[in-house]
Amino acid sequence: MLYKVQARYKEDKAGEFFQKLTDGTIAIQEPDGAEIVASMQQARIIEDGMIRWYETCYCDTPLKHERETVYNFYLTDITTELADFKKELEGESFWGYLQSKEA
Repeated sequence: MLYKVQARYKEDKAGEFFQKLTDGTIAIQEPDGAEIVASMQQARIIEDGMIRWYETCYCDTPLKHERETVYNFYLTDITTELADFKKELEGESFWGYLQSKEA
């Protein structure tokens, strides 16, 4: 299922998050690592400290595994909403922001 996701990012964890997104740590995670990396690459900052993206997930609870293994360490206030299709997201690139905070 496709979800529109919104969350607040932990600014003090941005550099660490980017490192794990780019060094393969998250990408090799089964079954959803590649989806997490792709989702963060297309995420957009919609207001100060808040991001939005689309993500495909088949868990009974939306993003259950993703939250337990990755997102809960770097994001808070995660909300999900079923989406029929992806719409273009406005805002600054979250990936670019993370890259600027790389340790």
